[in-house]
Formats: sequence, structure tokens, C-alpha cells
Amino acid sequence: MSTDPPPATAPGGAPPPLALRGVCKRYGSVTALDDVRLDIAEGEIVGLLGHNGAGKTTLMSLVAGLLRPDAGEIEVLGVSTAREPRRARLRLGLAPQELGVYPPLTVEQNLRFFAELAGLRRREADRRIEEAAEPLGLAGLLERRVGGLSGGEQRRVHTAMALLHRPRLLLLDEPTAGVDVETRARLIAYVRELAAAGTAVCYSTHYLGEVEDLQASVAVLDHGRLVARGTLTDLVRDHGDGAVELTFSGTPPPLRVPWPVTRTDDVVRVHAREPHLAAPEVLAALGDSLPRLVNLRVLRPSLETVFLALTGERAGTTASGPQSGGGSGGGGADPKPPAGRAVEAGRHG
Repeated sequence: MSTDPPPATAPGGAPPPLALRGVCKRYGSVTALDDVRLDIAEGEIVGLLGHNGAGKTTLMSLVAGLLRPDAGEIEVLGVSTAREPRRARLRLGLAPQELGVYPPLTVEQNLRFFAELAGLRRREADRRIEEAAEPLGLAGLLERRVGGLSGGEQRRVHTAMALLHRPRLLLLDEPTAGVDVETRARLIAYVRELAAAGTAVCYSTHYLGEVEDLQASVAVLDHGRLVARGTLTDLVRDHGDGAVELTFSGTPPPLRVPWPVTRTDDVVRVHAREPHLAAPEVLAALGDSLPRLVNLRVLRPSLETVFLALTGERAGTTASGPQSGGGSGGGGADPKPPAGRAVEAGRHG
């Protein structure tokens, strides 16, 4: 499937909210992004997928102007992030993985501080704070110190900061990492509302089920390269072969079956269009190795099988999404920029 981007302008001639052209980024000898070409249209949510180190966080940081590409061009609503970085930044909102909140301040003080940074006057800031607080469940928390909130509540404050100036492009880097079920549901619902109102959203996640809940299109990064781009339906059709996945104790045995077989460590995958029908024959082929089988999964064509086919790895979790919890754990492990840049990225809402 082609990963070439669509034309750089919308039907009416306006530039897309985000356009990347041949973007490359290296950290020493490590190539984090290699010739990435990606457009995001007005009102579109793109689920940015990839294993740890695939380049997701690096891409977000480049678009937000926290890093500079080694090659290529990035435009936000037609504004070059290299030639006019400040003008480009004012058109986007970023909620990075690292929480960028100030624990000693109240929720309202945090939001007002970032509203002032965005140039909003007091009356306008009041209105925007109210608009962002209600759908994210912060209205009853405005007077509480952020340091006393749960991890999920802090994540909501962190996200609200990125929305106060109504950006036309929103970058969310693993916004539900380590949060509770309620926070996840609120964030998903609000992102869909924003997209319905015309905001373009780049949503990085390890939770494949979120992409389906968001009704997002998909972009898959693998070792810094964009290996697939399209709708969920198209990607499942083109790449989503089913599989019988077998996990063994010790080295997997050889298998004689009429379907392609791939192996990683203690896991064998037998790739079949109708894996539920292939499973009995696969089990029969194990012979004396059957007692060493510790798990069997039938994987029907889905976003998970697309991810497996394109990257050879599972996503961080299954399509069931994140588990309940109050922490603010991080997911990404892109090659790290210098320490000062990492701190800077964490403080921009």
C-alpha cells in the first residue's frame, strides 16, 4: 500500500493543518525518522502507531518546534516551522508524554498561566477555561492544587492546557498512558468533539482500541519510516491477514503446515486468512510438542494483525485499551534528545 501523502492542498486550495515532506531526524548514528511524508486534513484524527523507538515522539517534537529536522520540510497550516517557528507554534497545541503541570498551583492557576502564555486576555481566558474544564471533568477541581490530584486528573489538566487557545492542529502524545478508565473515556470523547468542529488531531498511542474508538485514520511508523497510511478499513483489507499464534515453553518446534509461518523467540504465528478454521490442523501438526504449548490465540484480521504484519511486533497492549490506574506512566522510548530539550518538551502544553 502506498504511503505517499495526498495533495498538499485541500479542494478549496487551503493548505492542510499539517504537512511533512521528506522529514529526517538523526541522533548521532541512530536514525529516528527517515523520509517521512504525512498530511493531516482539517477535522481528521490520525492514530500514530509504532513500537517503542519507532519515532512517534520525535515526530511530535519536530512539528511542535522543540527539535529541528536534519532534512525535509514541516508546515503547519502552510507556515514553515523552520522559517517562522513562532507563528507555526501559535497554530498548534501540544500535550507531550511528560506531564507539564505545576503541582503547587491550583488547576485554575495552571490553566490561566498557559492562557496568558497563549496571549489570551482575562475575559477570553475565563471563557476558554470554562470551555475546556467542563468536557474534561475539571469544573469541580478548579480550586484544588494539582499536586493533590490523581494521575488521571493531572493528565486531564495537562491536556486542557494544550486546548485553551483553540489550536487548529492538536498533537497528543500518548495522552492516556497510565490513566484510569474514566479519564480515557473523557479524553476520547472530547477529541472526537474537537475533530467534529474542524480540529486536526495527531494522536500517538499504544492502545489499538483507541484508534477504533476515535474513528481515526492510521499512520504506522516502523524504525523511523512511515510504512502504512490509510483508513482502518483499507489497512485491514490490505495487511490484516489472520493468524494462529502459539506460545511455547522453550524453543518453538518446527511446523509442517500449508500456511506461512513466522517465529519470534518463543512465539510461532501461522498466517491464514481464516485462522479459526486452520487452528485444528495447526494443533494436529504439533505432535509430541503439544505438551510444550502454553498459549494459543486466534487472531482474526484486525488492526492488531495489521500492526503485526507491518512491524513484526505487538503493540504495547491489546485492543482492550489501558488498564485502570492513577499513575502517569509514559510509553514512548524514542531515541532521546539532549536532556535540556526533554525538559523543555515536558513543559509545553
